[in-house]
Amino acid sequence: MGLRLLIVGGVAGGATAAARARRIDENAEIIVFERGEHISFANCGLPYYIGNVIKGRNSLLVTKPQDFMKRYRIDVRVFHEVTSIDRENKQVKVTDLKSGRTYTENYDNLILSPGAEPARPRIEGIDLEGIFSLRNIPDSDSIKAFVDRNSPRQAVVIGGGFIGIEMAENLARRGVRTTIVEMLDQVMPQFDYEMAGLIHAHLEDKGVTLMLGDSLKSFTFEEGRIRVDTTKGCSELFDLAVVSMGIRPENALARDTGLMLSDKGHIVVDSSLATSDPHIYAIGDAVSTRDYLLGFPVNTALAGPANKQARIAADNALGRKSVFKGTLGTFIVKVFDLTAASTGMNEKTLKAHGVHYLASYTHSGSHASYYPGAETMAVKLLFAAESGKLLGAQIIGGEGVDKRIDVLATALHGNMSVFDLEELELAYAPPYSSAKDPVNMAGFTAANMLKGDLMTINWDEFEGLDPREHVVIDLRNAEELRASGMVEGALHIPLNDLRDRLDELDRTKTYIPFCAAGLRGYIAHRILVQHGFRSRNFSGGYLTYQGTRKKAGLKSDKPGCG
Repeated sequence: MGLRLLIVGGVAGGATAAARARRIDENAEIIVFERGEHISFANCGLPYYIGNVIKGRNSLLVTKPQDFMKRYRIDVRVFHEVTSIDRENKQVKVTDLKSGRTYTENYDNLILSPGAEPARPRIEGIDLEGIFSLRNIPDSDSIKAFVDRNSPRQAVVIGGGFIGIEMAENLARRGVRTTIVEMLDQVMPQFDYEMAGLIHAHLEDKGVTLMLGDSLKSFTFEEGRIRVDTTKGCSELFDLAVVSMGIRPENALARDTGLMLSDKGHIVVDSSLATSDPHIYAIGDAVSTRDYLLGFPVNTALAGPANKQARIAADNALGRKSVFKGTLGTFIVKVFDLTAASTGMNEKTLKAHGVHYLASYTHSGSHASYYPGAETMAVKLLFAAESGKLLGAQIIGGEGVDKRIDVLATALHGNMSVFDLEELELAYAPPYSSAKDPVNMAGFTAANMLKGDLMTINWDEFEGLDPREHVVIDLRNAEELRASGMVEGALHIPLNDLRDRLDELDRTKTYIPFCAAGLRGYIAHRILVQHGFRSRNFSGGYLTYQGTRKKAGLKSDKPGCG
């Protein structure tokens, strides 16, 4: 018998580590302990099962314990919980949750994949009937059964993160009018505010009510319904509540074992995924790793990094030398008809770490405009102010967002710059892209800023402009103004008329060209500066400006609600 490897926890981390370990060493003795029923399931698909997008429950089961055992010759013990670790004797204590029997197992190396659990704050009424959290298949079974049985009319989702957004969409798909309560002033805090504003607008268009900048105070049961009271004094009745207020690492076993934890309670690991004990590795949502770009500690609760960590931990546990270089935090989420994606750092993170950066905005079609069905995507790049090195990207749009964020994630992983994006040779045919792909366009705009061909002003600077010194020139045509309105105090000069009307301008002022998406503003900027005027183009144009105006709140005529 070869090395003895024990793995605590299944799903993305533990099951992947077990399979990788077997492929490396056919003779290793591998045991997986999972306290639940399922060794591996598609937890990212749970909201879509509730929404009847995924029809069959069995589709969520990536593999069954008996199938996993047959394929890999791995001892899989479901409904078994590891309750303690004796590091000195390299032994774990296990409880069979069905029989209650307790026993011990020895190990040479141990991999912890405990995951994270939904945060359940101590709030009045949180354990009432009809209030749920979503982590696993039993949770999804409970929510789906409640919706199937009771046909709720109104639901509230507490929290506007991944699960909150996906649950809102899937409840709406089932005909349930849904409200999201979020303590921040935006949903999806991974996005910068102006990009999240595009999501706010779309959610409201789809009938989802947003209560932003407010938080849950209490739940009470009233006439068969759930009353939600918020800290800002709003009180509403709902038929169903889903609490999605973030997650916290399952760290009890690591803590009781004396392993090093971060300030936020995550298990600290090195680049080999080893904990403070060299014979114990840890992976997944419960660990603190490193940011790929800047190296600061970070926790990323995403399936992609968890799978990669699992492979690397298995390598090292079985004697191979593998390194986890860190995470970019790349993610993508469906929001009704929108796709929202991000990779790398956002502005909040860059500011917190004192990084000198610039931001650019572009709005491009998913494919050639003359080919039917093109959809606009908003692309935000963050890059180093001196070198142009890519630091982060956010994209919100329809078709084609997924492949662009993957290109940008690859560029970030390769330490590329915006100048490299200019040169990328990407596949083009009218149904799929344009000769200048949205990634190229984002690179052109950012590179123009660094070359001095383009000076910009961003949305957060716009409101503070002194009208005695700055004049906005709205370059859009009359039809566009009638459809969306005009920026207050702006001078209307359509782009094609600008050269003929330069004598109307005051050379003591700074002009802010403004259009729908930024391209006409760039053209106007080049005209103005080459004729001796001071100019700063409004980055991203009206489409970006519009996102910043959507400070959504609860639509209600009841006192204290918005």
